[in-house]
Amino acid sequence: MTKEMISILPDSVSMAQSYGFLVGAVGPRPIALASTVDERGRPNLSPFSYFNIFSANPPILIFSPVRRVSDNTTKHTLQNVLHTMEVVINIVNYEMVQQMSLSSAEYPKGTNEFKKSGLTMLNSDFVKPYRVAESPVQFECKVTKVEALGKEGGAGNLIFSEVVKIHVHTDVLDENGNIEPHKIDQVARMGGNWYSRANKGLFEVQKPLSKLGVGFDAIPAHIRESKVLTGNDLGMLANVEEIPDEKKIADFVASHIELRSILSGGERRQLELKAQDYLKQNDILSAWKTLLAG
Repeated sequence: MTKEMISILPDSVSMAQSYGFLVGAVGPRPIALASTVDERGRPNLSPFSYFNIFSANPPILIFSPVRRVSDNTTKHTLQNVLHTMEVVINIVNYEMVQQMSLSSAEYPKGTNEFKKSGLTMLNSDFVKPYRVAESPVQFECKVTKVEALGKEGGAGNLIFSEVVKIHVHTDVLDENGNIEPHKIDQVARMGGNWYSRANKGLFEVQKPLSKLGVGFDAIPAHIRESKVLTGNDLGMLANVEEIPDEKKIADFVASHIELRSILSGGERRQLELKAQDYLKQNDILSAWKTLLAG
């Protein structure tokens, strides 16, 4: 039985509609968390899901920063690559997916997204850009070519990246020294807010706010240094426009008997576990109020 279909000419629909069909249909897409430095040596970090491996000899990875649709400007990653012709491509796993997403926010030029996302900078051996310590596999690359695919908003720019050194966490290797799919636990991009996790299926990550989140560096140290909260938990906390004030916290405590009971016990761990429960429900503001109540 023939299924009903619609047929579309790309030029006959809006850019947003065309984009939606493309990214909704072509997936799951691997993610390149690209680290670069600008002309002043300032670090930049941003994820790209227009990415894959295209050659093993020579080893070539290609990713593509697109021109912004809103104003047809180019991204800092592309500008930096054109200046230095170097990049580190870091692979993203589930443990760092929220921090990766936070690094995609449109921070002003010169902002260090490592600090905003809470990811750790590691010196590279052959290139200037830093590696992401949390990434299970890090590729130091020399850029051999940049090919613009158009001049209008939405046009891609293919960055041909030749791998000159590979760094692999040993805990993702099997007994034969090969990368084990279950251990590396990669995530891949789908359409909208959707991602795919190997052997686990689909999950959602809210895109960073159009108004920039406060970032990792704005989270109080006693929360950042929690032994309970994960990097993903902290990434969610960092993606709020503002931290709740004292009145909102006090009102929240007054209306939650369970929270008052936890506070009376003076057990910080229980408070953090309660906040973590809120984060699992995607109730980020309640998590913030719980943590700050202590």
